Amino acid sequence: MPLRWKIAVFLFFAAGLNYADRVALSSVIPPLRQDLGITDAQIGLAGMIFLWSYAVMSPFAGLMADRFSRSRIVMLSLIGWSAVTVMTGFIESFAFLLLARLLLGITESFYLPAAGALLADHHGPKSMGRAVSVHMLGLNIGLVVGGAVAGLIAERYGWRPGFWLLGGLGLLLALIGRSVLKDRPEGPVDVSAPVTPEVPKATLRVAWGYLLKVRSFHCLLMSSMAAGVAVWIFLSWLPLFLSETYGMSLGASGATAVLLYQAPVFVGIAIGGWLSDWWVRRDPRARVLVKGLSFVVGAPFLALFLGTPGFPVVVAIMVGSSLFRAMGTPSEHPIISETVPPPYRAAAIGILNLVGTGAGGVGVLMAGLLKGKFGLHLIFGACSVIYFLAGILMLLAYRRWMAQDLERARNFSTAPAQ
Repeated sequence: MPLRWKIAVFLFFAAGLNYADRVALSSVIPPLRQDLGITDAQIGLAGMIFLWSYAVMSPFAGLMADRFSRSRIVMLSLIGWSAVTVMTGFIESFAFLLLARLLLGITESFYLPAAGALLADHHGPKSMGRAVSVHMLGLNIGLVVGGAVAGLIAERYGWRPGFWLLGGLGLLLALIGRSVLKDRPEGPVDVSAPVTPEVPKATLRVAWGYLLKVRSFHCLLMSSMAAGVAVWIFLSWLPLFLSETYGMSLGASGATAVLLYQAPVFVGIAIGGWLSDWWVRRDPRARVLVKGLSFVVGAPFLALFLGTPGFPVVVAIMVGSSLFRAMGTPSEHPIISETVPPPYRAAAIGILNLVGTGAGGVGVLMAGLLKGKFGLHLIFGACSVIYFLAGILMLLAYRRWMAQDLERARNFSTAPAQ
């Protein structure tokens, strides 16, 4: 197997654990709430602490990945968040829960900028969409595994052992990483990929100065903010909604939530990665179009939550919205790799994480505060408007700015402007 695909496969497993560890908490809310004596609003605050710490650290993490070894940063992040996950299983108070979520956000924030830029280093336009699909499939399988495993283990053995298991698996995976991850390709990356000469290491001022000129990247950021609110509301509160609304057990609600929200994503990501690579050969702006259409087409499904639907309708809502939303996911990092030169890519991914997870933190907290007054079904229904706005922003980028941003990246000098 070529090195570039070995790296993609390793990152598939690392990404799975990255997301499994962060969402495991949402599947054990009832016993955790009882054990620590905390409220829904405090659970929302814990979710916000994770997302905001992740968000605040992401631009710094991206800058580090543009200046130092990306493979080493991936490894250190994997070890760090796995250790914090093990520690989470030992907490005894709400204060320590907040500390654990804070540390998890910090340690996980270094992973995606480094991993996304590492994939771009090894894959050119012909394979980038599929490589990102492999990586994103790992993320989404992790969401399913993390929620289901944590919920099922909590039913039999309590909520703590699930965190010990997931954290331990991450530490074991780290033992393999050193022999797999490499910073530079050992041969041609892709016959369609241009040869990129050495450039000076990025500084925060220079990187942000360049990114301020990339209008399509600005649209991607605003779209990520809107989508982040909706995505993290569902990830954090859907298991509790199913448990309270349909009387499901703890394990069943956790497993059902992740399956309904994430199982269609596997198909959507696979289709979206292929579609992105196919369409961009015919239209260089196509990845932005795929991203925008995925939101616009998927948004109306969520509006059905406003009618307090029965469980079969909820299944249809989640399958339809998740399938179409996921089709745009493999285009995100390739959009950055095509509109942002190599020395600034990890910084761009870090900023993308900042706005997406920062907005998601607000969404999780607001859902916890508003749940008692409006109910989760109304909150979920309002997410349809948020997704639709995210799609419109990407379609605007396709029409107005993508072509000139692509041209600027192609003409990037080997000596960045100071």
